[in-house]
Amino acid sequence: MRALVAGALLGATMLGFAAPARAAEDGPATATIAQAAAALAPNRYVWTDPLAQAVDPVTQPVTVVISLPMQRAYVYRGDTMIAAASVSTGRDGKDTPVGIFPILQKREMHRSNLYNDAPMPFMQRLTWDGVALHAGKNPGFPDSHGCIRLPASFARKLFAITAIGTNVVVTDEMVGEHLDPMLLQTDAMRANQTQLASTAG
Repeated sequence: MRALVAGALLGATMLGFAAPARAAEDGPATATIAQAAAALAPNRYVWTDPLAQAVDPVTQPVTVVISLPMQRAYVYRGDTMIAAASVSTGRDGKDTPVGIFPILQKREMHRSNLYNDAPMPFMQRLTWDGVALHAGKNPGFPDSHGCIRLPASFARKLFAITAIGTNVVVTDEMVGEHLDPMLLQTDAMRANQTQLASTAG
């Protein structure tokens, strides 16, 4: 699976995205999202979503890609990047797992049942054993117990545009401005979709 993710994402880096990014909190307005994302300080993000008012979730699905070496989250509608943020993933010994995970559960306000009732605002669960996207401390390097911590305002915006079943790709590779849909056709994704279906209803 890693080879598939690597090939698709590395190949995507050669594609361009001409639309300017509107920076939320920092980043030049004339930069593309990927360019602005590369220069983000910890706990910062960029966000632009030109289709926000009229989006077909089938033809323009939201996908989130987390690059562990870059400590970045990238959000795509269809195959076009619309947002990016700095993140903090799992530190050594508490590594964030690599794979493709559909969002299993969403809670605007959640508290950890593993780590001293710690607050996890805008929690989006990726695994049933405790890995999730959520707002939290974001120092710019891996520092969590395995979760993916996001800037608070970014976490709120992301929570608003995702749904149960939205795919989150966690990779140890670099990423590009366009998403190859073949990334999502893996055994891991199908297994996770089966897990999600078994909990529905």
